[in-house]
Amino acid sequence: MLEYLGKSSMSCFNCELKSSLFSMLDEVELGIIEKNRLSVVFKAGETIRKQGTQMTHVLSVNSGMAKLYLEGIENRNAILRIVKPTNFIGGPGIYLDQMHHYTVMALMESTVCFIDLNAIKEVIRRNNHFAEEFMKDFSRNTLNVYNRLIYLTQKQMPGRMADSLLYLFEDIFESDHFPMLLTRQDLADLSAMSRDSALKILRSFQHDGIIQFDDKELKLLDHESLRKISRIG
Repeated sequence: MLEYLGKSSMSCFNCELKSSLFSMLDEVELGIIEKNRLSVVFKAGETIRKQGTQMTHVLSVNSGMAKLYLEGIENRNAILRIVKPTNFIGGPGIYLDQMHHYTVMALMESTVCFIDLNAIKEVIRRNNHFAEEFMKDFSRNTLNVYNRLIYLTQKQMPGRMADSLLYLFEDIFESDHFPMLLTRQDLADLSAMSRDSALKILRSFQHDGIIQFDDKELKLLDHESLRKISRIG
């Protein structure tokens, strides 16, 4: 069950968890956001938004972590990226068809602000600096997805898994170990392979002393070897 926080006592003016992009707004513009947003807490595994539904809000992840993925045929999904604070979640639907083109699911308890789409558009029209940085953020995330797509189409399975693990260690958790918030299927969906293939490669990496994993944690033991596998593909 999701928990609806509404406006709560923490407003956009004193929230320490809001996106840095909001620092570019004046009091009037921040007030527009404050009047047109609501905050919701999602438990791990709950769907934050569903592919194919109408887009009415832009999301700002204030705490926790979520996976953003495309739903494919026969329940085969493709994870595009992992979203962490304080990332926006928008998409091409903002200005095209106002539809959600991917699903977002919480990986752990996460607090998400839903900002009315019309309010975001109004602030974008009023503030050129915010508009530029908002588009830079969107473009940066899109470029990262393009780069990962190249790796997924041109590398063999060990190279794809190595890239996925490096992405998690270096870009998402920024540590040589992290809690197993992602399932084995998630790691497979992140690497464009079946669950059985993903598990076989993970066990191979563990046997070779590159990683160590169990149901609670995944650790990086040999960074250079994982980098080498990534390079040779």
